[in-house]
Amino acid sequence: MADYCDQAPDHPFHGPYHDREYGFPVNDDAVLFERLILEINQAGLSWLTVLKKRSAFQAAFAGFDIDRVAAYNDSDRARLLDDASIIRNRLKVDATIHNAQVIKSLQAEHGSFHAWLEAHHPLPLGDWVKLFKRTFRFTGPEIVNEFLMSTGYLPGAHRDDCPVQARILASGPPWAR
Repeated sequence: MADYCDQAPDHPFHGPYHDREYGFPVNDDAVLFERLILEINQAGLSWLTVLKKRSAFQAAFAGFDIDRVAAYNDSDRARLLDDASIIRNRLKVDATIHNAQVIKSLQAEHGSFHAWLEAHHPLPLGDWVKLFKRTFRFTGPEIVNEFLMSTGYLPGAHRDDCPVQARILASGPPWAR
């Protein structure tokens, strides 16, 4: 988002995300899971809507605790679909629970979700999209692209002249290796 670097500064929601999170490398599985779920929930909506609901998502999905979300059952699904503080889309809720279960499998096989990502890096976007579509639910090209940019696996989160870009490069994102 080239214009994100222009619209985000001083914005109460976009600003902190742009300045401290977007594009920086992430190695914590719970944070990676959160980013994936937030990107899935953004589909068809504005990023601002998702950022405004972020704390509600954190509460609804147990702080993005992968084990807890993977164990969600039908009553949890009903609770989520009744929760007006989050995006109540059945496909997105189901994808969140399913993807937590998939990440648990990836953790068992690779040690962590982060290690699974590292094992496949670098890939061109098209190959990442195919991999994510085979592995997860509700992960189309835009969701995969934004997830990978937001976590430092693909470049493009910030313009080269954005002051945050220098901090991202100093943090050693995977795309810059």
